[in-house]
Amino acid sequence: MSTRKRLRSLAEARRGVLVPGAFNALSARVIEDLGFEAIYVTGAGVTNMWFGMPDQGFMGLAEIADHTARIRDAVELPLIVDADTGFGNALNVYHTVRTLERAGADCIQLEDQVAPKRCGHFSGKEVIGTDEAVSKIKAAVDARRDADLLILARTDAAATHGFEAAVERAQKFAEAGADILFVEAVTKEDEVRALPQRLAKPQLMNMVIGGKTPIFDADQLAGLGYGIVLYANAALQGAVMGMQKALTALRDDRQVQEASGLVAPFAERQRLVGKPGWDALEQRYV
Repeated sequence: MSTRKRLRSLAEARRGVLVPGAFNALSARVIEDLGFEAIYVTGAGVTNMWFGMPDQGFMGLAEIADHTARIRDAVELPLIVDADTGFGNALNVYHTVRTLERAGADCIQLEDQVAPKRCGHFSGKEVIGTDEAVSKIKAAVDARRDADLLILARTDAAATHGFEAAVERAQKFAEAGADILFVEAVTKEDEVRALPQRLAKPQLMNMVIGGKTPIFDADQLAGLGYGIVLYANAALQGAVMGMQKALTALRDDRQVQEASGLVAPFAERQRLVGKPGWDALEQRYV
C-alpha cells in the first residue's frame, strides 16, 4: 500500500493516531525508529530550527519543499506537510500543491490566515474571507496529480470569529473537497469534545505543549473520534531541552562523557543515520 493510501486509512480509522512533527531528516528518522505511524513536517519547527526565528510567516515554499524532499528520502512513513497559507492566492496554492506533491508529501495542510501567518497559538491572528479560503481549498484539490494525495484544511477562525464560525468554515472546506479537517486552537474542553460530532470528515486535533488548547490523552481523543492527534513540536521542544542540559554540563564540568546520560551514544548516532548500510554499500564498489 502506498504511503498516501496508508495515511488515508489511518485518518479514516479515527483511532487517534499519534503524529509527531519532524524539523529535519534526523528527527524524522528518530520518529520512524520509535514506531510512530506517520510524520508531520512542521513549518514552525523548520522556521525555529533552521532560521532561529518565530513561526510568523518567514518560511517559504522553497524551504518547506527542500525539507520535505530530504525527509522523504530518509523515511518510509507517510508525510503530512505544513504549507502554511499556501504562499499566496489560489493560483499560488495550486503551484504549492504541485511542488510539494513532487517533493514527496502525502498530505498537504493549508490554513486560512492572512499572510504573513503566525503560529495558531499566538495572539493577533487574522483570517481571510470564507469565499477566498474556500477557493484556495478548491485550487488545492484541483492541483493534485495523484487522487490519493490528501488535502488537510485548517481554520484559525475560532480565535477571530468564534467556535461556531470555525465549524461552519470547516464544513465549507469539506464541501470544497478537503479530506481532513483541522479546527485550530480551540480553548475549551467541550469544544474539543464537540468537533467530531459536528463535522463528518476525519479530523486532526493539535496538542500544542504550552499552547491554548487543553491537553487530552491520545486515547481520549481516539474515543471522541479524532483521526489524527498532532504533536507538531514535541521533538523540537525535547531537543532544545536536551541541548540545554548537555551544553550546561559541558560549560560547568568542562567535559561530557558518553556515560553521562545526557547524550546519545556515538554508536546510536551512527545507527540512526544509517552508517552500517552506507558502509556495506561502499564495499560493493571497492
